[in-house]
Amino acid sequence: MTAVGAPSESSLPPLTIATTLRPDGISGVQSYVRRLRRYLDEQGTSTTLVTPFSWARPLTVPVFGVRLVLRHVSVTASTVWYRYWHEAFLYRALRRHLAGQGECLVLAQDPPSARAALRARRGPHQRVVMVVHFRISQADEFADKEEISRHGAVYRWIRQVDREVLPQVDGLVYVSQWARHALTEWFPDAAKVPSVVIGCAVTPLREPPVSAPVGDLVTIGNLDIVKNHRFLLTVLAEAKRRGREYTLDVFGEGPLHDDLLRQTRALGLAGQVTFHGFRPDARRFLPGYKAYVHACYSESFCLAIVEGMAAGLPVVVGPIGPIPELCSDGAEGRYWPLDDVSRAADILIETLERQPERARMGRAAQERFRRDFDADVIVPRLMAFLTQRAQEAAAGSVAAVLPRSPLEPSAAASREFRGS
Repeated sequence: MTAVGAPSESSLPPLTIATTLRPDGISGVQSYVRRLRRYLDEQGTSTTLVTPFSWARPLTVPVFGVRLVLRHVSVTASTVWYRYWHEAFLYRALRRHLAGQGECLVLAQDPPSARAALRARRGPHQRVVMVVHFRISQADEFADKEEISRHGAVYRWIRQVDREVLPQVDGLVYVSQWARHALTEWFPDAAKVPSVVIGCAVTPLREPPVSAPVGDLVTIGNLDIVKNHRFLLTVLAEAKRRGREYTLDVFGEGPLHDDLLRQTRALGLAGQVTFHGFRPDARRFLPGYKAYVHACYSESFCLAIVEGMAAGLPVVVGPIGPIPELCSDGAEGRYWPLDDVSRAADILIETLERQPERARMGRAAQERFRRDFDADVIVPRLMAFLTQRAQEAAAGSVAAVLPRSPLEPSAAASREFRGS
């Protein structure tokens, strides 16, 4: 890991953030970008956000809208369409933006964004650093959500894109040690790229919190298969069978909304579980709960867990991936097994019924947040790394610009696109 020191504001060139995602949304990447830009703006450092919607916006509706139609035919075809056209539009937006820039730095949020930036930049004075939000490869992220097959050509194509792009960027920011290990174990060449491990920044709650008690348990996250809300519901049902009726508020939206509603009714939890949808102000309600619960089985970091800790809540989480880097069992919360509903119910009941212990863990969680994840700690480290990468731009070196036609999927991936 590259050592970093205090940032020098005067030496940091203009910062552009590039992402294939919409400017607003509920994903962890969108939250990361939103929080980072807001914090930097408050510190007097302006950023420019470039997305596929920054170029030819009237065309985005008909072009990107095709994806919704394709999903009814093939989720895999929809994924290929999404990646191809979002990167194509982002490349054109970045080419226009970077043409008017001198020395600058692009902070890309995924491999397609990094590739678009590498193709669009005018030379090595325009540095490209990528944040690794995914685990292993972006192909695995899509496979975890069952949008592509791990044995298909599209999976191999996306992995090939990652192999092509990662060695070309000027730096990598891993959001956890686990994320770095997972990527470099699969693709050792990534270890040759200057890198740093810096978690996602969370600011203390700025808005007045909801003062009155709200409920027992809360969770925040997209309603998709990876977030594993079904597990939460089965644990609640098991606790109810033992005579403990706890409430759970779910903030988030996604494709499993209707399925989760049906499961809630089938388990007899309709009076205990409330689905609030996406609420941009969900953090205001967190201090009114007794604990934050999380059951996701695939993470590279987890902003929602850290936000729960920032609100002074003990967290009940599965010890998967990077979670042990965020909190410790018995200190800031409890670990529960994601494959043992009975034992998980034991842990949940112990946590909620022992108020002094719960209060102690809540205080420890808030202290851990302030020490390790507060934006005042995280962002200066990130800025120091970016400043260092900008300063190390080799004068007169040849830019590592990718060829002009790497957007297209391989022939095999194209065949899978057409036939799936």
